[in-house]
Amino acid sequence: MRSTDTVKLLKECDAGTKMGISSIDDVLDRVCDQGLKALLQESKSHHEKLETELEEELSSYSEEEKEPNAMAKGMSWMKTNMKMAMDNSDATVADLITDGCDMGVKSLARYMNQYPAADDKAKALCDRLISIEEQLRKELRKYL
Repeated sequence: MRSTDTVKLLKECDAGTKMGISSIDDVLDRVCDQGLKALLQESKSHHEKLETELEEELSSYSEEEKEPNAMAKGMSWMKTNMKMAMDNSDATVADLITDGCDMGVKSLARYMNQYPAADDKAKALCDRLISIEEQLRKELRKYL
């Protein structure tokens, strides 16, 4: 049970990092403010570093990485493009990424509760991803 919960939590976190990277990539070229662009690039870098760690940990269990849910990724892409078509501003980018952070934190908290037997390392990696998302959400406030 312990390793099953660990693997499931690691996979959900891996999918979460990929979703975060994809969401940032979807808006990065539309950002005008250099401060916002730097903030998003820094967060993307944190996500990529954590993604590498998650994939290494999954590999130690002889497990493969997990891609984000195709439906969720498609809906996110559609929402981004529709909102940006109506208002192509940095405030819209900040709003979209803030919504993504909120959904990510909510999902990760649910997975932490769903997989209580996960080992401490997996929980720590999940906590780091939650912290990355919460920090980004906090720093985006000035761009809303």
